[in-house]
Amino acid sequence: MTDQTVGGVSEANITQYAADEKKATPAHIRFHGNISTKLPHDRPDVMKTGYAAFRNQDRGRTLFGELFWSVEPYSYLALRVKSDGRKYFINIQTDSIVESDIHQHRLLTKNHAGAVSPNSPPQWETVLIRLHDFVRTNQGFITEPQSEMLRQKVKSFGIGLIDREPGPFDLSISAMWATNLNERGQLDGRTGWREGDHGSARLGNVTVDKLRRKAEERRSTTGVQEAIKREAMNEYDKRKRGEANT
Repeated sequence: MTDQTVGGVSEANITQYAADEKKATPAHIRFHGNISTKLPHDRPDVMKTGYAAFRNQDRGRTLFGELFWSVEPYSYLALRVKSDGRKYFINIQTDSIVESDIHQHRLLTKNHAGAVSPNSPPQWETVLIRLHDFVRTNQGFITEPQSEMLRQKVKSFGIGLIDREPGPFDLSISAMWATNLNERGQLDGRTGWREGDHGSARLGNVTVDKLRRKAEERRSTTGVQEAIKREAMNEYDKRKRGEANT
């Protein structure tokens, strides 16, 4: 979807790419095109152009009604992306009373094009956004009062570019999923969780090997604690027996 629906001339395309092992590139889609803020000459009612967006198709319906996605058990939305650094927004639409309401959050990246130096290329990275941090909006404006997202009835996930900066844009997405892992690879609410793990976070440094080592460390620590506890109990029993003999 672009401003062409109201007479604008912005262009947007979705291109699919297969995985390339030689280049270490995952299978992904590329959201790219060109933004223009030119207003249509024959539409005096149109006051703003310069946007592009996409979303997934609806799941459809059954005999029992409309189908939805449920992310109710999860705390975060994770995305594997490679960005040019422009101001993209994540859009989540639910089965709201007001159909045009959507929940939005900025797609904040760390390794986008130009992040290291003016000519540095973009790198693949995983961005994690807390679902609680999404803001309900309507037609680009924050709605009041705010309300929690209806996580058990999600209609669509999408990404939009609404910075209205003329020029090309390029964003690649290889995956999008809901998760309870924070950026440290921990489950929120479990031992070791800290308040600083909330908010926009990244899973780039979390690997299966690191998670395995963490589990081994916890088992090792538990074993040491049990040994200390047994030794203390034995010492206590010895003292008790000594007092009884005297």
